[in-house]
Amino acid sequence: MKPITILLFGKNGQVGWELQRSLAPLGDLIALDFDSQEFCGDFTNLGGLAESIRDVAPDVIVNAAAHTAVDKAESEPELARTINALAPGVLAQEAERLGAWLVHYSTDYVFDGGGDRPWLEVDMTDPLSVYGKTKLAGEEAIRSAACRHLILRTSWVYAARGGNFAKTMLKLAQERDSLKVIDDQVGAPTGADLLADVTAHAIRTAMQRPEVAGLYHLTAGGQTSWHAYASFVIDCARQAGVEIKVSPEAIQAVPTSAFPTVAKRPMNSRLDTTRLQNTFDLKLPHWQTGVSRMLNESLGK
Repeated sequence: MKPITILLFGKNGQVGWELQRSLAPLGDLIALDFDSQEFCGDFTNLGGLAESIRDVAPDVIVNAAAHTAVDKAESEPELARTINALAPGVLAQEAERLGAWLVHYSTDYVFDGGGDRPWLEVDMTDPLSVYGKTKLAGEEAIRSAACRHLILRTSWVYAARGGNFAKTMLKLAQERDSLKVIDDQVGAPTGADLLADVTAHAIRTAMQRPEVAGLYHLTAGGQTSWHAYASFVIDCARQAGVEIKVSPEAIQAVPTSAFPTVAKRPMNSRLDTTRLQNTFDLKLPHWQTGVSRMLNESLGK
């Protein structure tokens, strides 16, 4: 594949940070965030976004920017709509005009979280929150623009850089005698590094096989609850010699109702990744593999 020009939005987010690493070998990478100076990366400035894309004229646009504050979105729906729906629509329209590819990330929040089987790409969507509704509207705007695109739905994203659920649990486990963790929400913790590496692979494939365009689910393999996730993290740290205060028996499993939130969370965040694995000839690693690696980095092992 000849070198290409890639325009990345959201470079300083969890996924965007990893994408800077994974996409760089593919060609010329221009990475923007909301406060970038030379080109506009501010998703509230729709005209500026369109102008930036026209100036750069990329072969591939990768959108890792989003309004991801799920509870806050309930009180600022128009801002969430602008960032999660209108801006991706602008990216898609400009991609179609240029003949460029658009890679966009979406979420399990487009579903209502019912049932106990992994969601398929063809399943009916029914978001419960402003965040979910605006992310679904972003998907629909991209499809309506009819540009060549890859929409990658994911869930329970974490990264070694910055804060995450695992680090929070470790901190609490070192400070408290007991913990309460939700056990009736199920999903697969998915590393930003995995998302970035699969994205780079998918772009290489798409540039040679345009017929792979479309919607895919992308998470790590397996499934777990937040309670089992926390228990795994704490056990790994204990085995690595970290001084842990809470005992395994004192990590209490509680229902979602024990921690009321402004926005409703999906109970079932499982996503079926068969279509992605078959199309791109991939085998996605089990969630424990990525979490263990992240912990080893965080603990300096």
